Amino acid sequence: MARTDEPGYMRIARELRDRITAGADGHRPGDQLPTLPDLSAAYSVSEPTVRQALRILREEGLIETRARAGTLVRARPPIHRLQADRYRRTGGLPATPYTRDQGIGWSEYRLDKRFERVKAPPDVAAHFEVEPGEQLLARHFVFYSNDAPTQMSTSYVRWSDVAGTPVADPINEPWPGGTRAQLESLGYHVVRVTESLTGGMPTPAEVEALRLGGGVPVMRFTRRHIAEGGRVVEVAHPIVRRADTTVVEYVVDLDD
Repeated sequence: MARTDEPGYMRIARELRDRITAGADGHRPGDQLPTLPDLSAAYSVSEPTVRQALRILREEGLIETRARAGTLVRARPPIHRLQADRYRRTGGLPATPYTRDQGIGWSEYRLDKRFERVKAPPDVAAHFEVEPGEQLLARHFVFYSNDAPTQMSTSYVRWSDVAGTPVADPINEPWPGGTRAQLESLGYHVVRVTESLTGGMPTPAEVEALRLGGGVPVMRFTRRHIAEGGRVVEVAHPIVRRADTTVVEYVVDLDD
């Protein structure tokens, strides 16, 4: 039941949101919403009140306004589940954790990539457990599933580990088997992967790279590949995905 003191624009936003979420007639992806005057008449409110309601839905990424097309219900990408065991191998090459997450084959996967040699900034150095300024190779990626950008990341490896090897050459990306296979080609046996997760609103660069609508939040992961002996051999900081279509699943087995 709506609150009696609920502002008119909040009520309109709530009712339209409910119809969009339910996929009601006229409120499915791609449908054009009624015009501002029509909504104003339907809800018996002023046009500025309707504009406030639509602004909320636009910021939530539920609608968009296009020139000569009016206000449309936005199409929502499919939900993807990131499972806790995605770094374990489940099948042969050339699959990677990303292609398994997306449920796509190798031919449906591509990358934008840019490599550069950098000095470790303090936050990345802390993840590597080294002093700031150590030489690293920064590998900037945008991941595409069927030509739709769904993930971006910056992955760091130690320059001393990769200099002069195929891992340092972007021509070899995407690498069959992903980062773990790369590290094994260098002689590092990965025994642990750690991840931490935060959420927030995207930066302008993230909005552009992932083609996000206004108001769509993102998840940012920090991942570490750790080899035998506890040596950190790769840090991805951050891995960025849109939060409204990403479900992170964890399984905790309890020993009673």
